[in-house]
Amino acid sequence: MNPTIVVDTSIVVSALIGKRGPSREVIRKCLTGEYNPLMSNPLFQEIEDVIAREKIKALTPLTTKEIRAFVNAFYSTSKWVPIYFLWRPNLLDEGDNFLIELAIAGNASVIVMNNIKDLHGAQLVFNELQIMKPEQILRED
Repeated sequence: MNPTIVVDTSIVVSALIGKRGPSREVIRKCLTGEYNPLMSNPLFQEIEDVIAREKIKALTPLTTKEIRAFVNAFYSTSKWVPIYFLWRPNLLDEGDNFLIELAIAGNASVIVMNNIKDLHGAQLVFNELQIMKPEQILRED
């Protein structure tokens, strides 16, 4: 069975910027159905905010139209999950709590992100949820 995952914004941005690499491979596996990504309103809003930044646009080899097509394709493969209960794991960066909330609400097994230390040290721990870098999840396949 294909894993249900939460893909952090950092993975989407890395895939936009790099022509190759593990982040791009994670997104490719989402697009081909090998991974089942989850999406929520807060994650969608964060991705939209970050890809609209001029600094990010300057780093990617893609045109604005190609960026839009890329993220729309990713969104179309994502299962949209409403968040009814806020878990508030009290992470060091409170802005990352929504990733855990999405993972729990959508029954994800993994959150894929580049900076995994951002999700460690939570006061509320979910032992069944793994936090992995893209290269780690790809090795597990």
